[in-house]
Amino acid sequence: MHINNIRKVNASTYRHRVQTRRFARQYKKLHDNVATDVDDAVELIARKPSIGERKKGDLADLFVYKFHSQGQLYLLGYTLDDGVQLVYLEAIGPHENFYRDLKR
Repeated sequence: MHINNIRKVNASTYRHRVQTRRFARQYKKLHDNVATDVDDAVELIARKPSIGERKKGDLADLFVYKFHSQGQLYLLGYTLDDGVQLVYLEAIGPHENFYRDLKR
């Protein structure tokens, strides 16, 4: 099941997940096999939000979860809102220029 809608509700630790417009555009461009791996990564993050590495400096609010798909390293950037148990899916893509593009 691919991430098609803006908000999904699940009985996990963080019940709500919201895609930013940037994430949705990047997700649509992914090959089906990679999209399936992204879906799995999103489920992992929803169950255990601390699985990602917290960034520093300009991106201090961002967590990044790294995973391999189709022989390439992908990064999934997300932020958390603990008050309403919400995961904001910010960006997805290969490591190349990931942080540069995210700062735009």
